[in-house]
Amino acid sequence: MQVNHGISSKDSTPFITFVLGGPGSGKGTQCAKIVDTYGFKHLSAGDLLRREIARNSEYGSTILDTIKEGRIVPSEVTVRLIRREMELSDNHKFLIDGFPRSEENRISFERIIGAEPNIVLFFDCPEEEMVKRVLNRNQGRVDDNIDTIKKRLKVFEALNLPVVNHYAKKGKLHKIWAVGAEDEIFEQVRPAFAGCEQVISES
Repeated sequence: MQVNHGISSKDSTPFITFVLGGPGSGKGTQCAKIVDTYGFKHLSAGDLLRREIARNSEYGSTILDTIKEGRIVPSEVTVRLIRREMELSDNHKFLIDGFPRSEENRISFERIIGAEPNIVLFFDCPEEEMVKRVLNRNQGRVDDNIDTIKKRLKVFEALNLPVVNHYAKKGKLHKIWAVGAEDEIFEQVRPAFAGCEQVISES
């Protein structure tokens, strides 16, 4: 068993899966199933940013100031946090959740990491279903009214569609119809990894 599967490792190329989908698309639930089934290291871009803020590091202060000013955290900042986690991990299989959200994110990732994803999963879910799920999930949160959620979904779609189309043209995109029981949805996920079982079983 190899002990250093970080991206700086000379004897192991990272196996990267991007997980895309709007708020309420159910990708978080499916990520947990992928981790359990295939042994990936789950990296959530949002969680990494929040964790860095909680650490009160110099980096975290910069991120917090950016968010407070209503600006988007620069792609380079998020990618460097992802890269740090990849380098520190003893796993070489990475499930990157909620990133890239835009073409700029995608270009920054490929430039800084020096690699493209092996697989891209896109959880496709109707707007009405996502709105319903987010409302149910976040009861009591003032910012999650129907109009706000719909605006978030429109922004997500506008930014994310070019990323989805890019990977579709490269033959890397697996579109998952994210409606139905959790296990039924996961049965659509499995074929995405079927051709790579030998690679992802090596750890």
